[in-house]
Amino acid sequence: MSDETGPLVLVVEDEPQMRRLLRASLGSHGFRLLEAGTTADALRLVTSAHPDIVLLDLGLPDGDGLELARQLREWTLVPIVVVSARGREDDKVAALDAGADDYLTKPFGVNELLARMRVALRHAERARSHEPAPVLTFGGLTIDRTRREVTLDGAPVHLTPIEYRLLLLLAEHAGRVLTHRQILKEVWGPAQQNQTHYVRVHMAELRKKIEAEPARPKLLLTEPGVGYRLRDEPPKAGPS
Repeated sequence: MSDETGPLVLVVEDEPQMRRLLRASLGSHGFRLLEAGTTADALRLVTSAHPDIVLLDLGLPDGDGLELARQLREWTLVPIVVVSARGREDDKVAALDAGADDYLTKPFGVNELLARMRVALRHAERARSHEPAPVLTFGGLTIDRTRREVTLDGAPVHLTPIEYRLLLLLAEHAGRVLTHRQILKEVWGPAQQNQTHYVRVHMAELRKKIEAEPARPKLLLTEPGVGYRLRDEPPKAGPS
């Protein structure tokens, strides 16, 4: 049974079978659901019901979900997690650049969806508070924003200014995948948005200083062809 006070989820999906799956899965985990099968219905419900999070399919009968994401981002910060059968890297990049917080390709595991939703909801809550935490902690990694200091298991980590800005950006959006374009714009400036090799080079150096095994990162994760994310939840033990 769903929790009457649980987060309100707007599912924007035109396939009845997928809506039934999400209704059962999310309802059993305490979420309240609204459903829309078109972009027009979705806009109406976001405006009237103010959901806590939106699960968005891209292929809708009256328009593309990408355009809907762009429209929503013009006036609301509601978290948007795209759930789509489109699995190409270009589709993921386009959705994230349009304002989506995350992207899952169908078919997907319910536990993975729930984890992505938790991250998006946490990030939205932090954004609403307006005051960033002075100290960010991820396992043994600590970032002291006031002192501009980074420690790993209590030992200082010496970063270049670019490496620090890159790590801080990922930490401020922990759990969310940031595209190369988004990272370049925030760390290097709008004029450098096509220089994707900048990100790869500096991420490699940052991993050498942060990761126990830089070739097998546990914290600074790659979304192939799309960008990077900083893990916001500990990896699960045992086989997945």
